[in-house]
Amino acid sequence: MAEIKIAGIMRAGAYSPNHIGNDAAIFNAVADQLRRRGCEVEILNEEQFQKETPSQQIIMDMCREPESVAKLQKLEEEGRLVINSGFGIENCTRERMTRILLGNNIPCPDSLIVNTNEKVIEDLKERGISACWIKRGDYHSMHKEDVSYCRHPEEAQEVLHEFFYRGISRAVINRHLVGDLIKFYGVVGQPYFFWFYPFDDHHSKYGYEEINGVSQHLPFDLEALKAMCNHTAEVFDIKIYGGDCIVDKDGTMRIIDFNDWPSFAPCRKEAAPFIAKCIFSAIKDWKKGISSDNRKQ
Repeated sequence: MAEIKIAGIMRAGAYSPNHIGNDAAIFNAVADQLRRRGCEVEILNEEQFQKETPSQQIIMDMCREPESVAKLQKLEEEGRLVINSGFGIENCTRERMTRILLGNNIPCPDSLIVNTNEKVIEDLKERGISACWIKRGDYHSMHKEDVSYCRHPEEAQEVLHEFFYRGISRAVINRHLVGDLIKFYGVVGQPYFFWFYPFDDHHSKYGYEEINGVSQHLPFDLEALKAMCNHTAEVFDIKIYGGDCIVDKDGTMRIIDFNDWPSFAPCRKEAAPFIAKCIFSAIKDWKKGISSDNRKQ
């Protein structure tokens, strides 16, 4: 009988727009790697998880449904090991993400956090923001329209009103940054880090990569990018992460998106063993902590 029993919670399809197969593939690949290390892994979907609490004390998950995330947080507070943490997943929702980036001086775009029924034209003009991105602030993006590029403040106001009529009450407005768009994937505590130019590799979820266009291959400090991303993951309480950044002409890097457990689509085979090592290492540390607590008692 396996000593380590893990419940694996898959991501609901609604939160895997255009990436349902890729999300399932990386999750199953990691589960297989853990099984090779002697773990017993039972895979559940989010609907099953919401209906019935798994018996396993260790949970690895790609959850994003609000109900699932709240349940993960409750189980974590009760002492179970949860990777990624439900609190970390919540930190990756747009408004919280923006506040955390700004509050921790992590390089990111100039941003406004607004109610969608607000007038923002004058605020944008006063800040010198013309082209910008409007993103739903309340939760993870589920549709292409949840992230919109605007060419000027007047268009931004129109899009914000559209968000309001769609029932989205909060939004984040990011200044559009000119430069090379880079997508990255990483695993905290492991040497693995992968980056690429999504436009050049025809990698896209919604086609937004075309806004920045062909990469200029501007020089940047890769070690500094790794350090910034790992630091951000630790601040967010996320172990398995990915995201996007912009490199400008002087090599400055700014994070424009940060995600909990992305698909790792272009590097799944290489990433899976490192993700499994990260989870396995966290399990050993968690078990040591329990043993230490028991000895104290």
